[in-house]
Amino acid sequence: MSLNPRRRRQLLEATGPLLLQGERVELATLAAVGTVSVRRQVLTAAVVGALTAGTVTATVRPRPLYITLTDQRLLFFDGNNGGKPGKLVMNLPRPYVSVGATKKGLFGLTLITHLSVAEQIEGLRLTFPAQHRADGRQFVSVLPVTR
Repeated sequence: MSLNPRRRRQLLEATGPLLLQGERVELATLAAVGTVSVRRQVLTAAVVGALTAGTVTATVRPRPLYITLTDQRLLFFDGNNGGKPGKLVMNLPRPYVSVGATKKGLFGLTLITHLSVAEQIEGLRLTFPAQHRADGRQFVSVLPVTR
């Protein structure tokens, strides 16, 4: 299952003005981008627990980003905007991007891959949630594999 029609339309509306002449959208999806260290998770839970006398618990997750894959670029939009695609946060030229091997995440519900960008030491971890797992497979299939 990919983005629902309303979210897809909103993402394409956000992408439209940024497209170059002749550029085509190939995929519109959502993924969690980045990682959260165990230390940060524990620290956040401890602080929130202490401030609320244990009545509230908190978890920290990687940032959700909408991704538009075009024939020329990858555009990443903020996904913390009440569900609606927000501002552009990353714009990567497609020839400089490759993906690593994929693996299944927690209970096999998610699809995880690493995006490598030329000339960058660290890549980006992309986690496609269960409802966007098929998009993740398509995403990985159209990009070159990291060597």
